[in-house]
Amino acid sequence: MAEILALDDVQDATILIGKILRKKGHAVHTFTEEDDAVAHARKNHVDLAILDIKLKKMSGLEVLALLKELQPEMQALMLTGYPTIETAREAISLGANEYCVKPIDRDELEDKVEKILARAGRDEK
Repeated sequence: MAEILALDDVQDATILIGKILRKKGHAVHTFTEEDDAVAHARKNHVDLAILDIKLKKMSGLEVLALLKELQPEMQALMLTGYPTIETAREAISLGANEYCVKPIDRDELEDKVEKILARAGRDEK
């Protein structure tokens, strides 16, 4: 299946994402620190990044821009508890494929991840 990077400053959110997507057969690498997530992407292939928009040191949008520089083919799903039209537009302009509002809904997350990966030709079902 897919190599997924999940970054959220709330560890419980990364644990939840990991549990949901590992059950679907994906390899999920979870991070609470921006630097650790970017370092992982420097050394490892990432099919999909799931990024919270509000982080500790930088925004998820800034992390998305860095990750896209490293891996332009990488897909992205943005998470936010504070949805706005502006952040949605900016996320899409930086290459995000989808947007999910927190709290994370298991079915919505599974559906959006499946659609993103299918469109990218990364889902080998």
